[in-house]
Amino acid sequence: MSRKIIISCAVTGAADHTHLNPAIPITPKQIANECLEAYNAGAAIVHIHVRDPNTGKPSMDESLYIEVVDRIKEKNQDVLVNLTTGPGARIVLGKEEPTDFGEGTTLTTPSKRVLHIENIKPDICSLDIGSFNFGPHIFVNSPENVNKMAQKILDIGVKPELEVFDLGGLRQAKELIKNGYVKKPYLFQICLGIPWAAEATPEIMMTMRNALPSDTIWSSFGISRNQLPMVAQSILLGGHVRVGLEDNIYLSKGALAPGNASLVERAVNIITNMGYEVATSNDAREILKI
Repeated sequence: MSRKIIISCAVTGAADHTHLNPAIPITPKQIANECLEAYNAGAAIVHIHVRDPNTGKPSMDESLYIEVVDRIKEKNQDVLVNLTTGPGARIVLGKEEPTDFGEGTTLTTPSKRVLHIENIKPDICSLDIGSFNFGPHIFVNSPENVNKMAQKILDIGVKPELEVFDLGGLRQAKELIKNGYVKKPYLFQICLGIPWAAEATPEIMMTMRNALPSDTIWSSFGISRNQLPMVAQSILLGGHVRVGLEDNIYLSKGALAPGNASLVERAVNIITNMGYEVATSNDAREILKI
């Protein structure tokens, strides 16, 4: 039997890019519907951020997460829900005085970043590892804060998806594991192409794959035009895959994706054309020991 590949779909993200593609979901109803359509297209896992329904800007409002998850579970109990803990880590330096943080800074406490995880208890939650320049701002995940978040996630009993953006973050994640904050099998997401972290190339993905600890289940993605090529690369190297409008708004050069399902369908085609099988949500639960 051929290997089963888990597809994760990141349906909206936290980037200010809703004006670039009208298919990017904003309201809880739209986000939930995109999750359900992605599942029907072949995604076993849906990765969820929420947005202010009035502005489209990223939000940390717990009630929005609750509404999205409730809407999904009302219609589908099978899909694995992966909620982000990324918001609350952004620093924008002041223009005149760098220590006067500028507009767009979201930096908050580890407890607030995982509050919705404690109350909703999803199947999976992302845990970003490492600090780096994320486009024009700074993404801050200090070892102390990550440890505090990891401990809370462990206590809740939710599976953490360790998101690593470069080799430094991967080293930090391995230290986290060494200190007992994460249970086997470890779930890693290798995130490639984000400015200014690791580039989305076969060589870098292979290098990061080779540095993963044993007892690891891993997935990877590339952003923008590298999304679909990195799907094939991840499969070749023994990993699983992530697609979605969070990472890429185009279906092909110059053609906007009409929704997340279309990107999932492309991933399904790549997987099956390479001779592999698409994992169902039940397969994913078995693989990830959830």
